[in-house]
Amino acid sequence: MKDCISSIRNQSFKDYEVLIIDGNSTDGTIDFLNTLEKPFLWQSEDDFGVYDAMNKGIKLSKGKWLYFLGCDDRFYSNNTLKDIFSNRIENDVALMIGQVKYDLNEGDSFFVKKNDGVFASKLSRKLWLKNTLHHQAIFYKKELFSSLKYSLSYKVLSDYALNLSLFKKGVKGMVIEDKIAICGTNGISKNYQWKLYEEEIDIKTSQSSIFLRPVFFMLGLSKYLIKKRL
Repeated sequence: MKDCISSIRNQSFKDYEVLIIDGNSTDGTIDFLNTLEKPFLWQSEDDFGVYDAMNKGIKLSKGKWLYFLGCDDRFYSNNTLKDIFSNRIENDVALMIGQVKYDLNEGDSFFVKKNDGVFASKLSRKLWLKNTLHHQAIFYKKELFSSLKYSLSYKVLSDYALNLSLFKKGVKGMVIEDKIAICGTNGISKNYQWKLYEEEIDIKTSQSSIFLRPVFFMLGLSKYLIKKRL
């Protein structure tokens, strides 16, 4: 977490608030949080997982744009926020979509290591085939969450469910070339467990038609088998 906090503190752009939502940690995290001063605000209480924590953060936020940074992640550079918001953003743009760089380890899979670990997010119909939007690559306009929130029905891919819903609604995104964050590779969504693909199948089915479930199942099974082999 300390590297994450430092990457925020060191931003040349200063017009932001930081909300840290902790799940009632008992590992010394609270002692560290007590040392933080504004613009860092925090709360610690029991929750139902990361997406519940994110929903709490959304409710507490006051800014126009929202960004979710994991405690094991960090901004790509000290000028990340300045570079992002130096872009001309049209009023109807509700998503700012950039890139992330994985902090690679020797044991990472081919799919994580390709493109030198750079994940360039895209908002397109390919989202129905695979998750083309990395959560740490997106800034969301807060007004989107007036009628939406992260579903607690999904433990791993609730961000994918929300992004797919936004795409279906025709929400306008602006794709930029900037690298936004450096992300660790130890997250559960990179372990390629079958649970991940079960959630993906359920999400696609719930947002389309039950008659397409066999198609989504075969697609998910194919991806699972391929990624387990590489």
